[in-house]
Amino acid sequence: MKKYSSPILKSIYSYQIYSSVSQLPENWNELAVTTIFLSKEYLAILEKSAPANMSCHFIGMFDKETLVGIAVSQFVDLNQLDSFGERDQCIKSSVRNIVFKNFCSHILLIGNNTLTGQNAFVISENAHPNEVLKTLQKAVTELKAIFKAKGKKVHMCGLKDFCKEELNSLEIPEFKPYLLFSTQPNMIFTVRNHWKTEEDYVAALSKKYRDQYKRARKKATGLVKKQLSLEEIKSQEEVIYDLYYHVAKSAPFNTFFLPKNHFAVFKEQLQENFLFYGYFENDKLIGFNTLIKNGSDLDTYFLGYDDSVQREKMLYLNMLYDMIGYAIKEQFKTVIFARTALEIKSSVGATPLKMYGLMSHDNTFINSRLDFFFRYLEPETVWKERHPFQD
Repeated sequence: MKKYSSPILKSIYSYQIYSSVSQLPENWNELAVTTIFLSKEYLAILEKSAPANMSCHFIGMFDKETLVGIAVSQFVDLNQLDSFGERDQCIKSSVRNIVFKNFCSHILLIGNNTLTGQNAFVISENAHPNEVLKTLQKAVTELKAIFKAKGKKVHMCGLKDFCKEELNSLEIPEFKPYLLFSTQPNMIFTVRNHWKTEEDYVAALSKKYRDQYKRARKKATGLVKKQLSLEEIKSQEEVIYDLYYHVAKSAPFNTFFLPKNHFAVFKEQLQENFLFYGYFENDKLIGFNTLIKNGSDLDTYFLGYDDSVQREKMLYLNMLYDMIGYAIKEQFKTVIFARTALEIKSSVGATPLKMYGLMSHDNTFINSRLDFFFRYLEPETVWKERHPFQD
């Protein structure tokens, strides 16, 4: 594995780009303490089982010999995908796919395309944030050169995901060419302090949504939910992937598909911090969901299901209730439900948090009109927010 070092910089900080977790500084996790998604253990998952069209690098920013910032980058090659998603078969989707294939197929991202939330970088409290970000941008420039040398010119660069309060730190000249954009919100469920059991949550619902809860639970009669061990995940790998792929390919747009061994590698690396729940009917696995313990947050991850059973058993809604129940039982503060299925997540009590990103195109003409292209290709999602609680 090659390690890339920066040339002499005018900045007060320097950087190093790593292609393997084994190269990372010993004290890397001291900065990653605020999020599991920049820890060595998690980054090893990206190294071992990232999507086939994704290349990951890890960036360290230094004040002389002291590590003052860490970041993750992902290079996504959309040309390697057979399908961007099969749900929306319309003219605009066809145009979008053509545009992405020809003008945006090589994307360099500071952040994590498989997650929702600010998992792009962490800056030491003892560092100058602006200087760290300036240094990060220099690393982006070098990464572009690295991929160009491999015959893969970067078309677009981006950073994701930031809430409104986090945007101030990005207001530096180096990011002036970037377009500020927003897509679907991150759906956040807040666990109330006085809730100790799932019954406390149900009691807080209005009658309409309490009835929804009871109806969903009744529909799921006969299903068996079980937490799977690493060995069980491996033994069910083919079925798990089929269930995952069924859901993933039905999304309106995809930039990657997970490899088959992804969940097993996840369990190997994060162990008790990664939970895999299987749903069985007559001893047959018909659905699953996954959770990641991240400090006081419980992050939902990928799931899959047999669509016929999902409709009959209201399986997806039951999964949401199960996630909430686990979070209450284990006293997590929030459940990060991420994007997609906004209305049904809202119906169980999740609220939207608007998220922002930055992007810049390598072509000056396209970049000057990026706002127009973005609004045309990714129109705002129309949905109705629900308010399930009595108060």
